[in-house]
Amino acid sequence: MSQENHAPTSRSKPPPPGEEDAAKLKLGEFQDVDTLTLSEASLVINALIAKRRKDAKGRPINETDVLIKTLEYLDAFARFKQKENVEAVERLLSAHKELTKFERAQIGSLCCDSADECKTLVPSIADKISDEDLQELLDEMAKLMST
Repeated sequence: MSQENHAPTSRSKPPPPGEEDAAKLKLGEFQDVDTLTLSEASLVINALIAKRRKDAKGRPINETDVLIKTLEYLDAFARFKQKENVEAVERLLSAHKELTKFERAQIGSLCCDSADECKTLVPSIADKISDEDLQELLDEMAKLMST
């Protein structure tokens, strides 16, 4: 009994539809939409809940499972807890007009240690900001995390 070499019967799997090259930031209809860092989202949602509780005057408010899980997520991953620090980070990020709103929000949420790490996680910024400028931004943000 001889074994014949057969051509493979399968082919490589095509990429999923809509998959984009991360270095080319294409957000479709969300391209120019304002974005928030996780810390900003936490401030907004907590302020809204505080207002609802105040307006309810002791009556229970409807806090859904999704809202509770969202708050838990933001509490775990929002890097800046103090309102003043969140605002300071926003000012630092907003000064970099060469970056899109989405890129600034990603940088503000990820809080990378190095420019190299940041450019790996947010590849669309690779040619938009120098390593030195990015490292300076990350260092300034790190100072705000520790206060």
